[in-house]
Amino acid sequence: MIVAGGVGAVDSPGRRTDPPAGMTTPVRGRVSVHPRGFGFLEVEGAPTPLSAFVAPPELNRFLDGDQVEAQLTQEEDGRHSAAGLRLISRWRTELFGTLVRRNNKQFLRVDREVSNTDWLLEGAAADLPEGATLVATVGDGKAVLQRTIPGAEASVARVCARWGLALERSAELEQAGRAASRGGWGEVPRLDLREVPTVTIDAIHSKDLDDALSVLPAGPDGSLRVLISIADVDAFVPENSPLDLDARDRATSVYLAGRVLPMFPESLSNEAISLLGGLDRPALTVELRIDTEGHVTSVDLYESLIRSHARLTYDAVAEFLATGRSAAVPEGVESTVRWLRTAAARLSAFRASRGGVELMREEAYVRWTQDTGEPAEIVARMDNEAHRIVERLMVAANEAVARWLVERGLPGIYRVHDEPQIEQVQRLAEFARNFGIELGVGTRLTIRGLAAFEAQFRGLPMEPALRNVMGRVLGPARYTSTPSLHFGLGAPLYLHFTSPIRRYADLMVHRIVKQYLAGARDMDPQDPSYEDLARHINDRALAATKAENESVRMIAARLYSRRIGEKVRGNIIAIKPFGLIVQMVGTGVTGTVALEALPGGVHRVDPSGYAVTGPRRAYSIGDALDLTVVSANEELGRIDLAPIG
Repeated sequence: MIVAGGVGAVDSPGRRTDPPAGMTTPVRGRVSVHPRGFGFLEVEGAPTPLSAFVAPPELNRFLDGDQVEAQLTQEEDGRHSAAGLRLISRWRTELFGTLVRRNNKQFLRVDREVSNTDWLLEGAAADLPEGATLVATVGDGKAVLQRTIPGAEASVARVCARWGLALERSAELEQAGRAASRGGWGEVPRLDLREVPTVTIDAIHSKDLDDALSVLPAGPDGSLRVLISIADVDAFVPENSPLDLDARDRATSVYLAGRVLPMFPESLSNEAISLLGGLDRPALTVELRIDTEGHVTSVDLYESLIRSHARLTYDAVAEFLATGRSAAVPEGVESTVRWLRTAAARLSAFRASRGGVELMREEAYVRWTQDTGEPAEIVARMDNEAHRIVERLMVAANEAVARWLVERGLPGIYRVHDEPQIEQVQRLAEFARNFGIELGVGTRLTIRGLAAFEAQFRGLPMEPALRNVMGRVLGPARYTSTPSLHFGLGAPLYLHFTSPIRRYADLMVHRIVKQYLAGARDMDPQDPSYEDLARHINDRALAATKAENESVRMIAARLYSRRIGEKVRGNIIAIKPFGLIVQMVGTGVTGTVALEALPGGVHRVDPSGYAVTGPRRAYSIGDALDLTVVSANEELGRIDLAPIG
């Protein structure tokens, strides 16, 4: 029989055979464009990951991400190629590029990460200079000029066009945001918490502060009452209003290197809604009672009125907890910070007993110069003790609200992460062995088994690369209207509640909670609109993540262009049809090693997609390499590396 997607056949249970060399098979998949002009078809429904080569002529007029039908051919050497592409669907609506002229016609030289050919341009003035940076809409085989882009905004505009992000907001929406910020938050009865010592803990540059923390000291039984108050966005932005529809379409704020694309106008996200110090703000508070062993014994949800007594930063809180003093932690909230650490420690003990992994990871962080605003360096940044406290309290709040909704039979937008299948477990075991660590769990990885695996590499130099590999193998979490397990966190139920300024999923959960508190009892968890919304949020969140990562890669490439010839060390974290992806130690930055740069002759990607073999040696995920920086291209966000020796 032909398996899903039409790739390969099964002649016995669990055994796959490929079609004979030269035979063509109809398949469906998504186009991936390589800057060198060729591309790949990522085949849908294949039993194992399968990328088929697409020659440049076949790729003309197709865009990265297009869903197509094609004829798949297996070559004699075992590799696959695709031809006869036919467009099924296209999500992309904008193209970024520069103006070129040929034969008295104007063309858009499209971003080569998106298209391998130039598109005929319409709507441009005859005197528009060649080389002008443009954004155009996708027409029927043509590009229609939308706007010109100043040089300083070219990098951001390129990233936004690649991933379908809205760079600007209309003047009407900006005005609506200013009007909403002046409109107040109505006369809904709220529990007055303004006298309860409350703090926010965020990054030093954060302006959209959407969570605040309070804690009441332990009573006679040792239990703590932790109050996690979240900005009440719904009080300012009515559902189905123009501001709300725009936010729903965006689905998330996007944090590019040096530029934020907020889900709401800044007059709301950074000012009226933000939980700024010393100002009264409406909130939705989840109150948790946490016993001495870290169990959340009761949950209460209510609308509140709060006032932040101190705007704290992660670094200041970490300094205070490590040394007992910090000039940036006022005396009036020192006790609050200490009790918050106690609450987080209890939650940590409980989480450790049930399994799951920490959310901490190493990220590439751009440091900017104060005077010119140019990137100065890129370094690896790890979470500190303050990050861990906030993370544990936010996770506890999100879990508690998920349980609260399910216990009442209410709908929700849940965050789920599936238990890994046997193939994923086997791959993780193989990759871990390349790092010198044994997984040793057989065919099933349990939540506690995952925690035991993490304990083996926590704090070691290989940790950032191995966390990256683990995340790739286990796969991402996703939004859905069906409550289920979050395997990575070891949480039976989980959702996002704590960042409604930045994520639309959180705002929807707020509205469900508020409607229930107001007396609504007719909400239907089976309403298909919730799952439709979850799918949309998944798509937008994925695009935002890719854009954020790409913007950092572009900055990294700019900085590494000054380091050509330097030696670096890194671990292979992914294998692509064109080569190796290597994470450089101590930076969080990734670079690419092309197959042709590997010494010793011709190298081929293993059919599994997780190894590269050549005449002299094989390269596998997890392998450590000594490398040289060969080149860097900011436009492509690419750093090219080559092995030493």
